[in-house]
Amino acid sequence: MASKEETHRKFYVILISLAAGMAGLLYGYDTACISGAIGFLKTLYHLSPAAQGFITSSIMIGGVVGVAFSGFLSDRFGRRKILMWGAGLFFIAALLSAATHSPAELVGARIVGGIGIGLASSLATTYISEVAPAAIRGTLSSLYQLLTTIGIALTYFVNLLIVNQGGYHWGEVTGWRWMLGIGAVPALLFFIALVVAPESPRWLIQHTKVEAGFNILVKINGQAGAQNEMTEIATAIRRDRNSTLAKLFQPGLRRALGIGIFLAFCNQAAGMNVIMYYGPQIFQTAGFGGNSQFMATAGIGVINMVATIGATLMIDRAGRKKLLMIGAGLLTAWSAAIAYAFASGNGLLLLISLFGFVISFAISMGPIPWIMIPELFPTYLRARASGICTIFLWGANWAVGQFTPVMLNAWGGRNTFIFFALMNVIIFVGVHFFVPETKDKTLEEIEAFFWPKNQAHATDTSVNLEQSQNQTRAQLKKSK
Repeated sequence: MASKEETHRKFYVILISLAAGMAGLLYGYDTACISGAIGFLKTLYHLSPAAQGFITSSIMIGGVVGVAFSGFLSDRFGRRKILMWGAGLFFIAALLSAATHSPAELVGARIVGGIGIGLASSLATTYISEVAPAAIRGTLSSLYQLLTTIGIALTYFVNLLIVNQGGYHWGEVTGWRWMLGIGAVPALLFFIALVVAPESPRWLIQHTKVEAGFNILVKINGQAGAQNEMTEIATAIRRDRNSTLAKLFQPGLRRALGIGIFLAFCNQAAGMNVIMYYGPQIFQTAGFGGNSQFMATAGIGVINMVATIGATLMIDRAGRKKLLMIGAGLLTAWSAAIAYAFASGNGLLLLISLFGFVISFAISMGPIPWIMIPELFPTYLRARASGICTIFLWGANWAVGQFTPVMLNAWGGRNTFIFFALMNVIIFVGVHFFVPETKDKTLEEIEAFFWPKNQAHATDTSVNLEQSQNQTRAQLKKSK
């Protein structure tokens, strides 16, 4: 039975992981709010399919910019501060979006919001991976995706509540503004949560703030556990002290980077955001009338949230790779079923198949890439490397948002989901042959896995444990 002290430590690490994971609320809110607003915007501004796609995907343009700079900025100023900057930018963008009067103004506001989400998206899981004990790191890192799904589900119901406040004309003139503007609320909550969260202990130690970093590790792991963590971190820092970003493109870490980019691609190529961004329109195409398409989309949001809760409990038990492979296989099957439902005009089969698709994504491609990408890289490169990988995720996200209306218009629902069935086959094969398992490994053990075997003993990792502990104690004593 866990002692009172152990329970307190676990509560503390869960609390600070939740604070960082609230970045997912921003991502989830924007994903869902635009699905409710885009139909009204289409009518209001007479948008073509390409223009609908551009308004939806414009936030990803900002996301790519935010992610590109997030690693460099957080390495200099700290993970926590950049997460707070991201929250502030999204808060401003949500209010601006609600006040716009043209597609161009709305695109500009959404790009600003995208920069905010981009700054926060990869850093949230980077922060969590740097504070979480190895045994529960997967569970805690999945909080980002869980909060994303909570944000999506709540926003779908907010959209439903808003459209029920008046007729279609009211929604066209006023309703969509509420849908976009309420995004300021989760941004404010995220900012407040970060005010009380500590900085990443690994970042503090790397920046010679050893005592502060060690004290946070004690709160998370206890005195003995913190000392062991300090030994591993200090050894890794000594080994990597002269390393640069160029190391990412050398043997070893080059493989880690390739796997990270592939996982980022998987998160979007699976096809989930086709449903998240354009759910009401998909249901309308399938014959759902009135506001029933909003109700069906809200149901999708609830299923997504519940399945993600299940995934949170499974990830550290089942393993990352196994769940990715199971998910890819199921997503292939459900994509084919959705395609058949469109071809046959069977609305019930479409709804059931979409539910199955969402559940399969929620236990695999949804949370696991966000968890694994920061795990693959050493501390000195983690934020920047995760940022590079997440650029590809946001780029693929942009493509999904931009081209889905065009695909649905030109190909129809059947051929669109046949395309995503093929993409999931590619994902399955790639995961099987290239992705390693990281369950139950410390970040430093994962780092050692990617070092070329012929270089493993040519670095400072050969420093024995006793020497590492002595140097760590000397650092702590000096800092006092």
